[in-house]
Amino acid sequence: MKIDGKIKLLLVLIISIALMSGIYLYINSGRQYKEMPYRLFLIHLGKGLVDEVELSDKAKLTGKLKNGEIFITDNPRTENFKEQLLLHDVKVKEGDKNAILGQGISFILLLAGIGVVAYIINNNNSKQAEKEMATMSKMDTEDSSSDRTTFNDVAGNEEAKESLRELVDFIKYPENYDKYGARLPRGVLLYGPPGTGKTLLAKALAGEAKVPFYAVSGSDFIQVYAGLGASRIRELFKKAKEDGKSVIFIDEIDSLGKKRKGSSSNSGSEEGDRTLNALLTEMSGFKGNEGIIVIAATNRVDTLDEALLRPGRFDRQIEVGLPDVNARYSILKLHSKNKPLSKDVDLKKVALETVYFSGAKLENLMNESAMIAARKRDKHITMEHINKAYYTVLVGEEKKDRSNISIEDKGITAYHEAGHALVAKKLSKSNRVTKVSIIPSTKGMGGFSLNIPPDRMYQTKKDIIANIKVALGGRAAEELIFGKDNITTGASSDLQKATEMTLSMIGSYGMDEELGLLNYDVILSNNLNTDISLTERTRDMLGNLYIETKEVLKENKKYLDSIANMLIEKESLNEEEVNQILEN
Repeated sequence: MKIDGKIKLLLVLIISIALMSGIYLYINSGRQYKEMPYRLFLIHLGKGLVDEVELSDKAKLTGKLKNGEIFITDNPRTENFKEQLLLHDVKVKEGDKNAILGQGISFILLLAGIGVVAYIINNNNSKQAEKEMATMSKMDTEDSSSDRTTFNDVAGNEEAKESLRELVDFIKYPENYDKYGARLPRGVLLYGPPGTGKTLLAKALAGEAKVPFYAVSGSDFIQVYAGLGASRIRELFKKAKEDGKSVIFIDEIDSLGKKRKGSSSNSGSEEGDRTLNALLTEMSGFKGNEGIIVIAATNRVDTLDEALLRPGRFDRQIEVGLPDVNARYSILKLHSKNKPLSKDVDLKKVALETVYFSGAKLENLMNESAMIAARKRDKHITMEHINKAYYTVLVGEEKKDRSNISIEDKGITAYHEAGHALVAKKLSKSNRVTKVSIIPSTKGMGGFSLNIPPDRMYQTKKDIIANIKVALGGRAAEELIFGKDNITTGASSDLQKATEMTLSMIGSYGMDEELGLLNYDVILSNNLNTDISLTERTRDMLGNLYIETKEVLKENKKYLDSIANMLIEKESLNEEEVNQILEN
């Protein structure tokens, strides 16, 4: 465990004082003074038995008899007392002066000792800091010469791959573009949701171009020591220039390149600004087309400083979004290559049911399927394994012990989940309810209703309102069946989703006629004064939608009862069973 230099110095000071005090007490503890009445002292003085006396201004004086006995007695403090002692051949010492001199010397020695120790510690700390800065300024890099990743290893993201494939030719043959006066794009910014393959695309670019791949994270440059982040930036680009042609990949660049707020803002950091300035300088400092390209990835492009996004820095900005159904099918096939799939596995069907799954989530789905099959010692991965993994990824493992769930709680959960499922099916024919369950999961869910919306590029206002009503369906069913006083806490996450969707609809997308086309995100980010109309409007809209949701359930109460009763009996229903109840 490292101890700070100031703490070390304080420890040395405490130990030194304790040692000096101990030595002083030890020396004085060996001198045991015998209390002697002043009258007896005068008798001893008259008989010539007193060897020496130590005079002081204190009320007591000390001395020593000729037999070696040490005594203490009252100090008369008269003018002729010293003369009287000398006449009796007594050695006289000036006690105060000697004591002050001794204490002064001890104090000076103590300060000198502390100063020497402090100098040694500070010198060691300085050397340690220099050593750490030298070590930390060296970046860990990944050479792409071994186990290269290519675009064949990246499924989906066809538009992003096409944009990056052009850069491979730029890196390999920059001279071909010089004669046309074309400049190599110095930076490419990949942005999009987490898990969509931004890092994989950067690796594939380096692998296709067969050049070194320098992978770092934006947090690697956020350091305690002043100037270290900037030195690490310079070290990284220096290494890349030594290789001539290379790809520098900076992941999570938003931790390094956040917008600078100016000197009047407290949110900024001088060290962060210094590091960002070093990056901006290095990116602008390339000489012509050297075959070096910087790729950065972020989930929050809106937070980046404008100087990073200007031409000459990150010339190209490529969105890497969530895969569509065809891309999901390609990703599933890619991650199934080395897995023993059964003939009954329909990856196309899996792709249809995994709306809003990222590439990383799809890989996790196939990995979980393989683990389930391995645990059961089955020869092949079947659709049963994939379906189990699908619900595990979404809602967690099913709880084995359900003995503590009462019949009342089971009934409440059944109507709650039936409310979600019924509203989803009645409001949109394109919505699919693939599974409804009242089996509690390890993620803390009492049950779930899995609603899969259609795979579309955009959401309409009608779609958002339908999704809000689906979220409110559970609470509405509880109130309708059990009464207002018996609603439960089970709808907390539903209300959170409904509030978020309503706020986005009227505050971000400008879909409310009363509040108009204002985007409240812009207003809040500029610290402008806002009234509470957004909160009031959100509350009113949620209230109205909740009333409409209850009306849907009232009109279809017989279906609500049927789904809930079937859930109580079977604990889970699949899509065919839900559709059969609604058709009958």
